[in-house]
Amino acid sequence: MITCLECGDRIIGRADKKFCNDACRNSYNNKHNKDVTNLMRNTHNKLRKNYRILSENRFTEGKVKTTRKKLSEEGFDFEYFTNLKVYKNGAEYRFVYDIGYKFLEDDWILLVRKE
Repeated sequence: MITCLECGDRIIGRADKKFCNDACRNSYNNKHNKDVTNLMRNTHNKLRKNYRILSENRFTEGKVKTTRKKLSEEGFDFEYFTNLKVYKNGAEYRFVYDIGYKFLEDDWILLVRKE
């Protein structure tokens, strides 16, 4: 006799069936993936917020300058970015999807948008 992994009820049907219905399958998978799902959701939300903050700047020819203080006040989290690119000249850009930023002197930051 095969029993449902979620509720323990007897399963009727295929020999390789693991759940008695879709509700039990969904409930089991939601419990099983809860920690990973929360981490991914929280990370994605931070990336999305960072992207929104960067994209609200007025780019001229794909570039704009702003300050670290201004971005921080808007809620930008400098710990979250999608990739880091170091160019041959040593310039280091952190990207949030297609918008990158480079730390300049003092409090200034150069934002660039990939075309």
